[in-house]
Amino acid sequence: MTSKSAAAAARATVYGYPRQGMGRELKKAIEGYWKGRVDADALRATAAELRRSNWQQLSEAGVHEVPTGDFSYYDHVLDTSVMVGAIPARHSAAVEADALDGYFAMARGTQDVAPLEMTKWFDTNYHYLVPELGPGTVFTADSAKQVAELREALALGLTARPVLVGPVTYLLLAKPAPGVAADFDPLTLLDRLLPVYAEVLSDLRAAGAEWVQLDEPALVQDRTPAELNAATRAYRDLGALTDRPKLLVASYFDRLGDALPMLAKAPVDGLALDFTEAAAANLDALAAVGGLPGKRLVAGVVNGRNIWVNDLEKSLATLGTLLGLADRVDVAASCSLLHVPLDATAERDIEPQILRWLAFARQKTAEIVTLAKGLAQGTGAITGELAANRAALASRAHSPITRDPAVRARVGAVTDADARRSQPYGERAAAQRAHLGLPLLPTTTIGSFPQTAELRVARADLRAGRIDTAGYEERIRAEIQEVISFQEKTGLDVLVHGEAERNDMVQYFAEQLTGYLATQHGWVQSYGTRYVRPPVLAGDISRPEPMTVRWTTYAQSLTRRPVKGMLTGPVTMLAWSFVRDDQPLGDTARQVALALRDEVNDLETAGTSVIQVDEPALRETLPLRAADRPGYLAWATEAFRLSTAGVRPDTQIHTHMCYAEFGDIVQAIDDLDADVISLEAARSHMQVARELAGHGYPREAGPGVYDIHSPRVPSTDEAAALLRKGLEAIPAERLWVNPDCGLKTRGWPETRASLDNLVAAARAVRAELPTTD
Repeated sequence: MTSKSAAAAARATVYGYPRQGMGRELKKAIEGYWKGRVDADALRATAAELRRSNWQQLSEAGVHEVPTGDFSYYDHVLDTSVMVGAIPARHSAAVEADALDGYFAMARGTQDVAPLEMTKWFDTNYHYLVPELGPGTVFTADSAKQVAELREALALGLTARPVLVGPVTYLLLAKPAPGVAADFDPLTLLDRLLPVYAEVLSDLRAAGAEWVQLDEPALVQDRTPAELNAATRAYRDLGALTDRPKLLVASYFDRLGDALPMLAKAPVDGLALDFTEAAAANLDALAAVGGLPGKRLVAGVVNGRNIWVNDLEKSLATLGTLLGLADRVDVAASCSLLHVPLDATAERDIEPQILRWLAFARQKTAEIVTLAKGLAQGTGAITGELAANRAALASRAHSPITRDPAVRARVGAVTDADARRSQPYGERAAAQRAHLGLPLLPTTTIGSFPQTAELRVARADLRAGRIDTAGYEERIRAEIQEVISFQEKTGLDVLVHGEAERNDMVQYFAEQLTGYLATQHGWVQSYGTRYVRPPVLAGDISRPEPMTVRWTTYAQSLTRRPVKGMLTGPVTMLAWSFVRDDQPLGDTARQVALALRDEVNDLETAGTSVIQVDEPALRETLPLRAADRPGYLAWATEAFRLSTAGVRPDTQIHTHMCYAEFGDIVQAIDDLDADVISLEAARSHMQVARELAGHGYPREAGPGVYDIHSPRVPSTDEAAALLRKGLEAIPAERLWVNPDCGLKTRGWPETRASLDNLVAAARAVRAELPTTD
């Protein structure tokens, strides 16, 4: 390697770390606080211990600079809103009365006050709370959290770097507050916001920060000249501050494009860039602008979003190329490790041969430290690690788990006709109306009903051998009976079986498909205290036997009303898994689609007339750059149609999406050719209904009238008002009434009350409709 002085300066760092603890201690403490079992002091003590444990683990692993400020009780964007004083007026009294309770009220809402809108963090499954801003927004600095956590780390004798959401990304993520004109641009508030960031930076410097990281992932998206000019101004002004720490501007998830020359020239002290495959263009672009002379470069060469072991030799080659392009090159993951589980060594049920293919947060940290050591001291210092890494990569590449000739032959035989329904939508709709006999504004739910403590105990007892399969299944039958009975009494038109037997909407199917691996402790934060265990998609996919037919058929036997079959779509099965990285995503999607096609056809054969194939991740997985989107949407929509196109015209295909920005994929939603789509709409006040109408969407739709990510119960009048707003965009003969999402995370009392109100609202609005002879 060249440039020995630069290599000798190489250090290991990370941008963020999983928050929950190995036993999800944070989730338990927060939910205990909400229920009154844990007081505020105990909650804060749990959080402080988790932070201390994380920092010490990182330090002991060899990380030279630990992140602070990335820890959150709910969401780091909400934390940023608190830091800059952007508290919605409806929550200001609660925040002033009790900062912690007010914080959770903004996140979850109360019975009287709606929460902030929630949506996906770029193209991940992490959800953030959307800032609400307007022309009258007044920003005020509150650096207490960031300063306190920095001081905690410094008190442990650690080198620490506070991590903040950057001002440009914060404003680009924001939306106009309720009552503010829809065309208001939050970026016009930049000049008001920058002095607040300057004050926070000054406070952090006074508290001992040498460096502060400002995350600007929004700059990897397509940005207008005005937006790039705003970013230029922001970092010109922040860089010119005299009372500030050194500034490290970070981007990740994709290539920077036109923003890279701007940041390279900005008067900041370093850049942190993604150099994984998704952002490989950053390397050539950095060289083209002449590198970062006199500045620090933090090179994200370890994938922070997937769980496969790093190719250390390939990463070292990238790092070697970067030497000479900056005054100092440090090593990191491509983004925060928030997006991966904590520790692969906790997995006891995965074969040791396969386990060595996996790297969770602790293993990725070790990879980063190894790469920094190899960069600083030469490959001779890490010969053992390189040999083990080569063996792990070879083991995976040549494993029979990864390739099934029969699956590949079936995918190769797929034709265009396999992904098309036999009749156009208009003819199908007439056949479905005649077959199902539903009223105008039919009511339904999205799929899941509350997963009670009793259900979780029964599942745990089955795993532990305390009950046998017969005993467990009897418990599931009783739960399905209760769910069906409740829905009939409430008056819902299309029922669901409630998914009592399912642990997770992806994991449940992954455990029944070949090619997938399930983890026991691979928890990843989705939002707030909601953690999921994404399965590992390691090999070729097939369906050995039916997965849902038995329980769906049983539920249908209990009622004359239609019961929906419930499946998770191929794109979501990929997006909410740790997907294989050794073949194109489209190829993997087609494998999953064919497995689901078999299930859809078996459900129909068993008498299921309504089948829902959920694709909430279709928008989430949309590439961040517009140039990359057509190819993705082509295979993503084809995979959905391949799953669903084999049914009769009178079988009604539903899909569902939630908590994403849908406006820029309305054509793709149309291309799915589903008969009915249900979408999140309550927090965004029916925005998606207007977007569908603007596109001329011709099929049936159910924009949600009940926000299930809040414990509050919407009144009948509130649900009816949303429904009337939906009718302004979608005609009654094509409008459904449903919640935003599944009810798994809600309790039974609020679910009963909310669905009673939803049905009452539908009846009230139905009665207002003009009658036809």
